[in-house]
Amino acid sequence: MLKKLFQSFRSPLRRTQHKRSTPEVLNSSQHSLQRAQFSRYAVNIVERLQNAGYQAYLVGGCVRDMLLNITPKDFDVATSATPEQVRAEFRNARIIGRRFKLVHIHFGREIIEVATFRAGHPQNDDEEDTNQSSRNESGRILRDNVYGTLEEDAQRRDFTINALYYDPVSERILDYANGVHDIRNNLIRLIGDPTQRYQEDPVRMLRAVRFAAKLNFGIEKHTAAPIRELAPMLREIPSARLFEEVLKLFLSGYAADTFEMLVDLQLFDPLFPASAEALEQNPTYTHTLISEALINTDLRIKQNKPVTPAFLFAALLWPALPKRVLRLQDRGMPPIPAMQEAAHELIAEQCQRIAIPKRFTMPIREIWDMQERLPRRSGKRADLLLDNPRFRAGYDFLLLRESAGEQTDGLGEWWTDYQDANDSERRDMIRELGSKGDGEAPKKRRRSGSKRKRSAADASGE
Repeated sequence: MLKKLFQSFRSPLRRTQHKRSTPEVLNSSQHSLQRAQFSRYAVNIVERLQNAGYQAYLVGGCVRDMLLNITPKDFDVATSATPEQVRAEFRNARIIGRRFKLVHIHFGREIIEVATFRAGHPQNDDEEDTNQSSRNESGRILRDNVYGTLEEDAQRRDFTINALYYDPVSERILDYANGVHDIRNNLIRLIGDPTQRYQEDPVRMLRAVRFAAKLNFGIEKHTAAPIRELAPMLREIPSARLFEEVLKLFLSGYAADTFEMLVDLQLFDPLFPASAEALEQNPTYTHTLISEALINTDLRIKQNKPVTPAFLFAALLWPALPKRVLRLQDRGMPPIPAMQEAAHELIAEQCQRIAIPKRFTMPIREIWDMQERLPRRSGKRADLLLDNPRFRAGYDFLLLRESAGEQTDGLGEWWTDYQDANDSERRDMIRELGSKGDGEAPKKRRRSGSKRKRSAADASGE
């Protein structure tokens, strides 16, 4: 898979030829698209804007995906009308954004995003209007509201396959960057100089990986070449934006392949530094656990089953946790408080890179906390754990750990049997644990401290 994704593609075109001042025009007889395939609301917006005297096209991912026989998840419109002019045409329109001003037009639950044609940014700082365009010292674009022509808009888009404009009225495709050629050749290629384009927005490196995994395309060699060197620039991206990008990377049904590419291109480290360190120190276990979790995630998405980001982040971060727990236990902290303190520390550090909301960090900690509680099954503890609302997630996570090679003395199988057993069988299973001396925290963890301290630790496990 990776061999294909990172193929060295030899295009018959010259590298500079993907920039065009005039588009290649494909008439309806030269492509497979039909206006009836697209959202009727998006088509209606294009028609109304054209009737009002503006240029307007369906653009980007919806055109690309339709050419690949993929159902688009949304439909975007690009137009010569400014956001204010678009809002004046549609009563159900709302202007959003500051860094990149857009219009959302609401049709019940469906939202069509309308963007004004953008132009390139002035290279000379003296020419920049900071109200419309600004960059930081590394070249990253901070504000992008420089409006331009259709031709300029095509050249400032990121990848050739996303620079296709479809007119549902004439049913023509306008191709300014040889995007149709790259779609036919299964290729991800940046428009313009890759280093400069990544410096303008380092998230484009993540987008290259996401599209390659989603479409099963290769990343063109010049597009891939600067990524490893520029990967640390992701640390400059606001953590809230990276959270949204990570969800797109791992919750689109192609997470396992995405993970492999992120690691290969050294993009995993700036996103998950503690996990990347664990991957380096314990590569087999860490790689297996994360890969198993992502394969399961992809399968659930393909089966239209719900997937919670909490379980996903719990798996991505878990390999970095045990070492921290052991360090706290070596200082005399009981197992469960050590787990809780280490979890708090790790999540706080991770949120500096990716702003995981509290609605997910709390379940993450509860899933991890359950891993320390599941071995404690004596008395009524097993039934209490079974009634815990986080039991199922904790149990699934235990099975994930075992599938990655962790030795738990058959704990996962025991809990599997316990869930299927009747009341009498469950009592027998608990008595059997007592006869074997099982069901409590390991003796080596009870060795230090007085009887009073042991009781406190036991109480915290209920």
